[in-house]
Amino acid sequence: MKIGIVCYPTFGGSGVVATELGIELSKKGYEIHFITYSQPVRLDALSSNLHYHEVNVPDYPLFKYEPYELALSSKLYDVISKHKIDVLHVHYAIPHAYAAFMAKKILNENGYKIPIITTLHGTDITLVGNHPFYKPAVTFSINKSDIVTCVSKSLMEDTREFFGIEREIKVIPNFIDINKYESKHNMCEKNFISEGDEKIIVHVSNFRPLKRIIDVIKIFEKVNLEISSKLIMVGDGPDKKKAKDYLRKNNLKNSVIFLGKTNEVDEILCSSDLFLLPSEKESFGLSALEAMALKVPVVSTNTGGLKELNINGNSGYTSEIGDIDSMASNAIKILSDKSLKKKYRSQAFENAKKYDIKKIIPLYEKIYDEALNIY
Repeated sequence: MKIGIVCYPTFGGSGVVATELGIELSKKGYEIHFITYSQPVRLDALSSNLHYHEVNVPDYPLFKYEPYELALSSKLYDVISKHKIDVLHVHYAIPHAYAAFMAKKILNENGYKIPIITTLHGTDITLVGNHPFYKPAVTFSINKSDIVTCVSKSLMEDTREFFGIEREIKVIPNFIDINKYESKHNMCEKNFISEGDEKIIVHVSNFRPLKRIIDVIKIFEKVNLEISSKLIMVGDGPDKKKAKDYLRKNNLKNSVIFLGKTNEVDEILCSSDLFLLPSEKESFGLSALEAMALKVPVVSTNTGGLKELNINGNSGYTSEIGDIDSMASNAIKILSDKSLKKKYRSQAFENAKKYDIKKIIPLYEKIYDEALNIY
């Protein structure tokens, strides 16, 4: 089977999941074609079963903004026609599902029928898609897709509520390669970041307002009063300056380290004691799953897919959005009790096993087979 995959080629969760999905499918003999504006960050090597097609957006002075949707639709038509793609799998409703539908219509005019699978990841629904300006286009794109999947039950319910969608939406969660993480367990040890008995608390995100970066620091601030700790902030984004301003005003600069975007996230998590994710919205929580796979207990909010992933009282604790006192108390509870921390480390890993790529890939294969029978 030849599968076309459209995604954002960035460090974001949707791009990572789409890329890992394509790589794993290629290992199983499927011919995978990535179609996007730059090579996905996790796509290190191409092969006979793994291809990349760049979407070039021409600079045309008539347009104030480059028409990416138009360029993507044209590229999709070209790649699908040339390589005889059987199924097109797009990740993110806007602009990918929208562009895919336009390509499909052009292909239909030329006698080529192809099914479109759209996977919703979260921000395309809860942030971008819910804006009144985009809402009609998102609704249209979802309804015109042949098969729609999403990464959590919570996101499915949000999609139905926001857009009045009545059609079937299949839940297929995000995934990780559990073997890759398990192989690192015996190599995990405190690195140079910690001093003495300091505990290492980690937060990984894109530093957008929805991640509530100041809450991360306030929780850490309370924990650090009780337990000697360091906070490692991984990622970058619009609220980074706000976070640094808060640290400077509250004399916390020496206790918090910003590492920016890095490919060493696994190594950082591996040497940490606790993962902190007090998000306002989180359709799944891939970073939390990666932490759990490395036996790191999680303290998070109970929003969206997090409550499905981080089981309260099992892999860590969940609290209401903005309840800094509760999350700080839960963090202290784990960090101050060695036996409890050991128990949660083990249970976090057991929960992570449910999302092993080998269990999730067959769910997508079933979807692809279903799609082939549409036309």
